[in-house]
Amino acid sequence: MGKREHMSSKNADALPVVDLAPFLVAAGGDGGVSRATEAVRAACWEYGFFRVVNHGVPPELTARVLELSAVFFALPDEEKAKVRPVEGSGAPLPAGYARQPAHSADKNEYLLVFDPQLGFNLYPDEPTGFREALDECFGKLTQLGVLIQEILNESMGLPPGFLKEYNGDRSFDFMASLRYSPATAEENNGISEHEDSNCITFVLQDGAGGLEVLKDGVWVPADPVEGSIIVNLGDVIQVLTNGKMKSATHRVVRKPAVHRHSLAFFFNVHGDRWVEPLPEYTEKIGEAPRYRRFLYSEYQQLRMRNKTHPPARPEDVVNITHYAI
Repeated sequence: MGKREHMSSKNADALPVVDLAPFLVAAGGDGGVSRATEAVRAACWEYGFFRVVNHGVPPELTARVLELSAVFFALPDEEKAKVRPVEGSGAPLPAGYARQPAHSADKNEYLLVFDPQLGFNLYPDEPTGFREALDECFGKLTQLGVLIQEILNESMGLPPGFLKEYNGDRSFDFMASLRYSPATAEENNGISEHEDSNCITFVLQDGAGGLEVLKDGVWVPADPVEGSIIVNLGDVIQVLTNGKMKSATHRVVRKPAVHRHSLAFFFNVHGDRWVEPLPEYTEKIGEAPRYRRFLYSEYQQLRMRNKTHPPARPEDVVNITHYAI
């Protein structure tokens, strides 16, 4: 185990909480918007992780998706195999049902979907209503992603509408419904510590918990809190801000005797976008770029290969440090 593994994951610090009501309710006023924007900025600089409340995603919808997801993953393997990815679909990543390979350190299975309008998705016949719930949740989380991106635009001090123009194509966004098996006496890893490759990730989880974020060398639990959604930044935002905003390291720890169900929505940039530090964080303030530019589709594929063909040596794992100057 590495040094950080020996540190306690029980930390009194709570994740920052941002109330999005001022952006969704006309009575919020400019003062409320400014305070919420500053709260997002502070959370992104210090943590890269925060919770949002009053976010506009109905709690009954998220509860229904998690419940139906649990029913789906409890089906026999032959039923789940009916929605395995098909070759040549054209999707940026294989849509459908899959599980981590046996040789992977990660222990989970998942159903991956894109914007339903793109035609990439494979839906199970059972349980009834699962498809409709997934599609509705995808739409609501897309709206939330657009809102958070607008807030980030202001928080990052960028010209109005910059991120909307840079990242207005939603065809690379995807959502994964996941199930983690119970921990064993030998190991409890659900997802190894990592940073997300995208812009923004939203996480919904059932009562099992297990999500943890690394803060100052200590693993801080990001436990489920009713009515809230976890937000974490990915590598794209870290690079655009030249490292000022954090792509937080996080992991999932499995619990004994219980399956964990969660939903992760990945708000991406399109694969043909070049990602590099912005002038506002380099030449305009007299700082040298800390990262070299890269094409997002290539980076995404390299990151996925880490999971499907895990490198034998830690130094061969591809992440944003490989693009550091």
